[in-house]
Amino acid sequence: MGITLDKEKCTGCGNCVTACPFGLIDVKDEKAHIRVEGCNLCGACKDACAFEAIEIEKPVARASASGEHHGVWVFAEQRNGEIKGVAYELLAKGRELADTLKTGLCAVCFGAGVKGIESLTAAGADKVYLIDDPAFASQTEDPYVAELTRLAREYRPEIILAGATPFGRSFFPRVAAQLHTGLTADCTGLDIEPEKRLLLQTRPTFGGNIMATIICSTKRPQMSTVRPRVFRPGIQDSSREGQIIRIDFRKEAMTARTKLLNFVADISEKVKLEDADIIVSGGRGLGKPENFYLIRELAAALGAAVGSSRPPVDEGWISYPHQVGQTGKTVCPKLYVAVGISGAVQHLAGMQTADCIIAINDDADAPIFQVATWGLVGDLFKIVPMLTEKLKGN
Repeated sequence: MGITLDKEKCTGCGNCVTACPFGLIDVKDEKAHIRVEGCNLCGACKDACAFEAIEIEKPVARASASGEHHGVWVFAEQRNGEIKGVAYELLAKGRELADTLKTGLCAVCFGAGVKGIESLTAAGADKVYLIDDPAFASQTEDPYVAELTRLAREYRPEIILAGATPFGRSFFPRVAAQLHTGLTADCTGLDIEPEKRLLLQTRPTFGGNIMATIICSTKRPQMSTVRPRVFRPGIQDSSREGQIIRIDFRKEAMTARTKLLNFVADISEKVKLEDADIIVSGGRGLGKPENFYLIRELAAALGAAVGSSRPPVDEGWISYPHQVGQTGKTVCPKLYVAVGISGAVQHLAGMQTADCIIAINDDADAPIFQVATWGLVGDLFKIVPMLTEKLKGN
């Protein structure tokens, strides 16, 4: 593995010098010289060389045998015995993925006295692997990592999904490391390339400026964490039958390196955008922080929560817990009112699954109107007060 230069072919033209994004190439004595240290073998120099003087050798990873792994798994996170909503969102999407692959869908749940396990089969799971043990009463990572790794090695799923919750983001990468496979974090989209049975994992990158689709071509299982409220939960079918397989916890085989002393709930964040049925959000079009009173008054008239796009948060007009978007919160309310928000892709990714979207903007070409159910083109400083007064019945 590495990069080599054939000096007999090299003419010292310098094309590779300008092509190298890391400045690792220069020309001396009419020949190129490559500093190997720091090179990531991106191939830009090879592409720029018209004389084929540069060769790059990369390792060839061995693909897992296609017949060794089967099934889509969803980790059904719980807290205090209550299954989290993101589990049902992932089961709905997991059912689509499994049907495309013509394979089974399984839920995996660890906890102590977990309620409503049957709801996982009603939500689409063919099987539920359940470990019910006091060791899982608190979300101490070590037993979760050990048991999910053990089950994955034993049953060999093709795909494992988990919610990108604080706990999911913490323990799930450790499972991927134990299984020597890749993990795509904070996905906002999932799809299947059926011919090669690849999971297409879409997530924001470079601060949310572009969307990248990532594949894990040679390792199994393919693992992803998905942001809550990206997918809609399916309709529960209580008549649907599925297996609930109870598995004993192998406590003797696990050594915990941490101990939970206490759990302190965060009561400082009073804004619960994720749970709101109606959200009114303001953007850069408000002009200055004082004008957020228009958003608050309209929200009060609607009984709504107050949200924001990223620019007002960056400018300090409103606090971060109000931010909706890829770098904020993903929401799925019944009604979303976007005021003075242009509709950058980063913001749309956080709210475009709302049942109804009303956009107010003076720019008729603003991207927000492409996803809006209803659009009002005009001066928000005239439209918003009129709506507020109408809603108040004045």
